[in-house]
Amino acid sequence: MTTDPRALLYRQLDPAQAQAITREALERCDDGELFLQYTASETFGFDDGRLKTADYSREAGFGLRGVSGEMTGFAHANEISAEAIRRAGQTLALLDPAANKLAAPPRASNRKLYTDASPLDLIPFAEKVKLLEMIDAAARARDPRVVQVSASLAASWSVVEIVRPDGFVATDIRPLVRLNVGIVAEQNGRRETGSFGIGGRRLYDDLFAPETWDRAIDSALAQALVNLESVAAPAGEMTVLLGPGWPGVLLHEAVGHGLEGDFNRKGTSAFSGKIGQRVAAPGVTVVDDGTLLGVGGQGRRGSLSIDDEGTPTAETVLIEDGILKGYMQDRLNARLMGVEPTGNGRRESYAHAPMPRMTNTFMPAGNDDPAELLSRVKKGIFAKSFGGGQVDIVSGKFVFSCTEAYLVENGKLGAPIKGATLIGDGPTVLTKVSGIGNDLAIDEGVGICGKGGQSVPAGVGQPTLLVEGLTVGGTA
Repeated sequence: MTTDPRALLYRQLDPAQAQAITREALERCDDGELFLQYTASETFGFDDGRLKTADYSREAGFGLRGVSGEMTGFAHANEISAEAIRRAGQTLALLDPAANKLAAPPRASNRKLYTDASPLDLIPFAEKVKLLEMIDAAARARDPRVVQVSASLAASWSVVEIVRPDGFVATDIRPLVRLNVGIVAEQNGRRETGSFGIGGRRLYDDLFAPETWDRAIDSALAQALVNLESVAAPAGEMTVLLGPGWPGVLLHEAVGHGLEGDFNRKGTSAFSGKIGQRVAAPGVTVVDDGTLLGVGGQGRRGSLSIDDEGTPTAETVLIEDGILKGYMQDRLNARLMGVEPTGNGRRESYAHAPMPRMTNTFMPAGNDDPAELLSRVKKGIFAKSFGGGQVDIVSGKFVFSCTEAYLVENGKLGAPIKGATLIGDGPTVLTKVSGIGNDLAIDEGVGICGKGGQSVPAGVGQPTLLVEGLTVGGTA
């Protein structure tokens, strides 16, 4: 890989040219930018004892966006050249002339939350395949009930540059890695699955450490074996104890999207117009923080040094002690709502316009002992891990399936259950939180957030939560 990552963006384009064309294309606009991106990515998939996929790709392109009032013009191409950008600029001529002068640029920042190095280049192809082979062999040797193992390794390295018509330029170089292990166990003709994933904005190093992939195998296997003993899930309204860490995906989906600026500017969110009002039980705080660090002091999966508009990411308190404090904002919605951007303008790639999106969204720790919270549950379930779900991101109504859950009776864990789903809506759930554990955990680095046809990496988290009166859909 070249020693100057920016050179990958400027093979057919001079940086001064890029600034001049951007200035010319956006002269009629309130805001906008030229977004340049180069991405290299790889994926290895090992399944049924053999390497099934080994994909490598590289792509470069630009997106040119102009904003005038509430109107947005956007064009993109997978060719970074002066001619292509000029052609894209013709699209912006259709916008109405700006009523105001060009919006002020983002605050400059040289903060770096992760390495510039590419995870793709530092470990040979053969070593990556060997890791997956070792995981497969070790998982099968763990327990005779293991009948199938799936392991995957993925990484990307992206160089982005944001060029504004006022001369502002910001560059970010973003690594991302992920390891996943899935196990199918069989006993007496019954098969059940377990899975575990880990990753973040760093290099492969720790994923290749035996203690990391051993833990991945152990976690996936333990879940599969627990599910082999599961009984039919009960149904009805009951007390639910949510585990720490990954169950924060429910908070992300059912509450987080409703706190994004675009829905609230348009008045379509359940939280619209409620800043300063109580929207959750006392003690409930919700934060979005794009600056969180994980393994080795490197960024977590949802972390970014700057967002995709050049705004430095930040810790944004959305709900504090049950009171709604604010929303996650990109530049467009912040300007139209008369507030400051929060560093949440994100896009899937150069081929997409930015919108307000979450980074790492979580509920901070409370003061309750998780064991004491469990003791309060007379009859209910403990939901330790979630799989898929469906959410109306405007109303917050959700249906989530549990991948690992247990009956709880008289304050004690009982049998594992199968087929449990949690049904409700995020704003109501926030008011039913009656206990917040002191054991905050952020997920291990596997989250993918979808919105408006775009997917971006994201982080979730929470401590153990006690929720009164949540509807459980079961199979019993």
